[in-house]
Amino acid sequence: MSCIDVTMPPLDANRRMVLVAAALLIDDQNRVLLAQRPAGKNMAGLWEFPGGKVDAGEVPEVALVRELREELGIETSVGCLQPLTFASYAYPDFHLLMPLYACRVWQGTPQPREGQTLAWATKHEWRNYKMPPADDVVLPILFELI
Repeated sequence: MSCIDVTMPPLDANRRMVLVAAALLIDDQNRVLLAQRPAGKNMAGLWEFPGGKVDAGEVPEVALVRELREELGIETSVGCLQPLTFASYAYPDFHLLMPLYACRVWQGTPQPREGQTLAWATKHEWRNYKMPPADDVVLPILFELI
């Protein structure tokens, strides 16, 4: 067994914690939906799993259902989300905590509603898409789970 060498700086008073929930939307061909961050956003051009920030007073699952509706125009429910793993990653100005859920059941066809580009990719194609470091770290785990 090999492990990824990750150095984690300590969380200090100047680095905030950001909670984001993300989904692996898996279609009937076992492909996963990836979204490319649009120009003008932090990490523009990188590909990620759909999702977004958890608002104050929300739990990650409810936030994810809301984000999928807002970003992609699809409807799902908390009961359709299966917890897979999470990412914990120290960016220079914040620390990201991101629970990841699998979702195979939703209504509607995902449409880019926030200027992003969408792509369906098999797990063998994931490496063709440049992803943010926090997403990149969990790919080996997800590869085994999907």
